[in-house]
Order: sequence, then structure tokens, then C-alpha cells
Amino acid sequence: MHLLTLESFHFETRMNTLETPSVMAGHLLVECLIAQGVTHAFGVPGESYLAVLDGFHAHADRIRFVTCRQEGGAAFMADAQGRLTGRPGVCFVTRGPGATNASIGVHTAFQDSTPMVLFVGDVATETRDREAFQEVDFCAFFGPSTKGMAKRVERIDDAKRIPEYVARAFATAMNGRPGPVVLVLPEDMLTHEVSSRPLPQIEPVQAWSDPGSLRQLREMLLQAQRPFVIAGGGGWTPQSAQALQRFAENWQLPVGNAFRFQDTFDNFHPLYAGDVGIGINPKLAQRIKDSDLIIAIGPRLGEMTTSGYTLLEVPKPQQKLVHIHASAEELNRVYHADLAICASMNAAARSLEVLTAPPSVPWTDWAAQANADYLANTLPQALAGLPADSAQGLVNMPEVIAVLQRHLPADAVLTNGAGNFASWVHRYYKHHGLSKGFKTQLAPTVGAMGYGVPAGIAAAVLTGRVVFTIAGDGDFLMNGQELATATQHGAKSIVVLLNNGMYGTIRMHQERDFPTHNMGSHLNNPNFAHLAKAYGYEGVRISKTQEFEPELMAALARNQGTLIEIMLDPEAITTRVTLSAITQNALKAK
Repeated sequence: MHLLTLESFHFETRMNTLETPSVMAGHLLVECLIAQGVTHAFGVPGESYLAVLDGFHAHADRIRFVTCRQEGGAAFMADAQGRLTGRPGVCFVTRGPGATNASIGVHTAFQDSTPMVLFVGDVATETRDREAFQEVDFCAFFGPSTKGMAKRVERIDDAKRIPEYVARAFATAMNGRPGPVVLVLPEDMLTHEVSSRPLPQIEPVQAWSDPGSLRQLREMLLQAQRPFVIAGGGGWTPQSAQALQRFAENWQLPVGNAFRFQDTFDNFHPLYAGDVGIGINPKLAQRIKDSDLIIAIGPRLGEMTTSGYTLLEVPKPQQKLVHIHASAEELNRVYHADLAICASMNAAARSLEVLTAPPSVPWTDWAAQANADYLANTLPQALAGLPADSAQGLVNMPEVIAVLQRHLPADAVLTNGAGNFASWVHRYYKHHGLSKGFKTQLAPTVGAMGYGVPAGIAAAVLTGRVVFTIAGDGDFLMNGQELATATQHGAKSIVVLLNNGMYGTIRMHQERDFPTHNMGSHLNNPNFAHLAKAYGYEGVRISKTQEFEPELMAALARNQGTLIEIMLDPEAITTRVTLSAITQNALKAK
């Protein structure tokens, strides 16, 4: 009986194996992505993963491969995908130069806590470890650590295990602190025939606050006189943002959004106090210092959010600190919190909104004044020390942002890279944000130049919403070639390019520290409007404030993308100071 049962088992196993059709590993990989809910993958094709490209061809009705022009741009698009969807953005690149080009997007996703999976085609197994053509040790290059670029780096040597590796990559990218995962694909492995099947879609695990910590948090609130909430980081959804808003309303708490997470809390809400980042409102900075209880929900409390670790002292802040984060490894890593709570944003916000608030709190005036200070800081103002408008060809940027506020729809996606140009939008534009159901800001907290253009194109491809990108002249030329990607794939974005003929941020610091030594920051630029037309966009150039509104309206009505080049006076280098003012102050100091 035992032998008969064993023989029957082996026969049934062989029959099941025969009934499962074999498939090329590259095709299986694409099927695994489809099983994970992926609808778009961004990349630059390479001969190291031709079998995967053939898989995209075979499944073109279910998943779209977006061909990009440079791997850095492709990785930025995948990062934008991760931010917009909450699920890992997907990028494919080839070995060596392709992977190293894409590393800027991986680093951005790591520091910005964005879920992403980078697939890297690699050298064949038989040539590995010989410094074969374009060979790189990717585990060492992307090596996961607290200072690395990826949460996990793995190489798939056995094609049968592709479903296992893909599912684990998606789980790792989403769980805890979101971030990037790198999967390395030997080109010979991708051509193997296998009978494995995709695993079901992975959903992120929700880590809940423990009841004891919530009771302690409530007691700390009841004892506070000047509490302040800083919200941001990865992992937010419309539902968690709405729960955060209800928590703030129940307790009448002023809320500031962390650096470049300005859509976490509705900027139009009477409890909003402004963004806590570069160029912070001095009154907001002082308010945070004067607070007796900081509740940080989601952000790492990194250098930019803390103004170089000065708003809160390291390692033990003067204020009482409650730090809520999805990763236990981030808690008490830099700041020693009075109360550390490990919880995902969905779970944390839903726990906080049910904390019973007293009938009244002593800080209502404190919260109201925080909002008043924010609103005062967003009033359009003429640039310090400069004429109000264009008698000298100047463009008043606060008025330009006011035009955007009037005409962009509430669900418009705003993107930017890195540079002083971004501070105009950060200071003056108000996001309704996630609480209204939409992710509306894509901006790199890591300060990566060249992010805005590809991120905007990805947003246009994925959402079909109005997309607005603000770029500088130096920033644009990092990834401006991706306008060709937009044209090829029928995507439309509106790019406003501020041309002041220099790397403005670097020049600002030079004028402060070495006012008579301008070196390396001057730019000899092309005609960007003409360049945009060559890529298939409409391109216009303006130099006066009043010219902007009609051009924006035309761009919104146009079927194709538009680049509006604004000739900006080099003196208008930031929202608060001019080059000449910086120079004079520096000279006085010397």
C-alpha cells in the first residue's frame, strides 16, 4: 500500500509538471510584474535583458514598457511612479554604465523613502568574476546599509526562483521604511525555460501603534502648552492624510509639512503652519524651537527638515519629542525621542484620530498664529531691493506662482529638481494635498538635479492629469532629453524653465563665502525654447511678468507639451535675498 501510494505521488507530480507549460524566464519575469499590479515599466533597453524585452512585447496588452533616453531619467520616472502609486516603481537598465547611470534614482528613492525595484541586466554566468564586458559587483556598488543606496540587492541565478525574488523585492520595497531594491539578472538565466508561475500580489504589512504608547502620547498632549506636528516621509495615502487631518482638528494642533512633502497636510487648512525645510519661514523656525512638544509623524528628521540639526538639538532635543516612523531602525538613530512609536503611516494616523481630546486646549491662539504667520509669508512681494516689475526686464516670480495657483487644477502634479528656482514654488504655491485624494508634489529631498522633467513625464504617462514642472537652466540640461520620451509616448507636461545663466545655488554660496571669486557657476546656455521644439514640445520665451498668464493658458489648452523659458535676472537668485545683498553682507563680514 505504501509503495503504491508513493508511486502514485510521483506519477501525479510528473503529470502536474507536464501540465504546467514552460515559459522563457524573461517572459516569466514580466508575468510576475503583471501579477504585482505593475502597468508601466521605465527603462533604457540593453542587450543584457533582451528576453525581458521580448516578454514586454508578448504582454504589451497588459503592461507598457516606456523607453527612456538615459538611465538616470528612467530611474527618476520609476521613483515618481512609486510616489504616485504607493507601490514600487519599476525600472530596467543594462549592466555597467546603465546601472551606474541609474544609481542617482536609486539613491533618491533611498533617501526619500520611495518604494522602487531596479532590474539590472548582467553579464552571463560563465563570464562572471573575470571583469567581463561592463561587469560591476552590484552587491558592493548598491550595497544595503544605513548609508547605502538600496534596502536589498540580490542576484537571480536560478530562473525557477524568479517569482520568489520578485515577490520579496516588492515586499522589501514597501514594508517598514519604503525604499529601493535592486535585482540583478544574468543574461543567460533569462533565456532558460521554466515552469514556475507568478506569486500573488504582495500587500504592505501595517505596523500598528501599541495601546500603551498611545496612552502615553495622550498624556504628553494633555501636559503640553505649545505642541507642534511635523508630518512627512514616505508611506502616506489619501486615507492616512485624512486621518491625520482629523487628529489635528480634534486637538487643534498646528501642522508643518517636512521638506518636500508639502502635500501631506492640506496647505489651505487653518491649522497649517508651513513647510519645514530649506528657506524656512524664520517665524516658523522659532515656533518649532519654542515648542514644548514635537510630534514627528513619518519624517526621518533629516538635515533639511531640521535646518542642519538646529531646530532640534542632537541627540536630545530641548523639546519633548514623539517620533513615529515605520522603521524601528530609524527611531532613536539620530534623535533620542521621549516616545518612539514604530508604525506605518496608515496605522499611525488611524490610531491618532481616535485619541480622545479634551473639550478645550490651551494652545488655540498658538495654532491660529502659526497659520497667520504662514499666510503672511505667502503674500506676493516684490523682490528685496529690486523694482516691483519689469522696468528692467525683471519677472516677478511671486506673481508668476499666483498665476499658477489660479489656473492649475487642484489635482495638478507639480514636480521639480534641485536648485534655488524651486524655492519659489515651495514658498508660494499651496497644495490641497493627499487629504483631497491626490499626490500632487514630486520633489527630491535628496536634492538631485534633473529630477523634475522625467518625474513630470512619468506623472503624465501614469495619471493623465495636468503636470507642471519648474526647472532651472542647469537643472533642465541634466535630463531635458526626456522631452523626447514624452513626445514618443504621447505624454504632455508644462515645463517652466528659469534661465538666469548660472548654477544659482552654487553662485549664491560663492557670493556669501567667496564674493570676489566666481568660478564654475556661469552657464552659456542654448535657446531652450528652440530646443524644446526640436523635441516635439512647443517652446516659448518670455521676459515680463504679464506675458506668463496667456502662455500658461495656451499651454493648458494645447494637446502637446510646452516649455516656457523665463529669462530671469541673475540678481533674483532667491525668494528673500539678492546677489548684491549677499555680496555686500559678505564684504562687511570680512
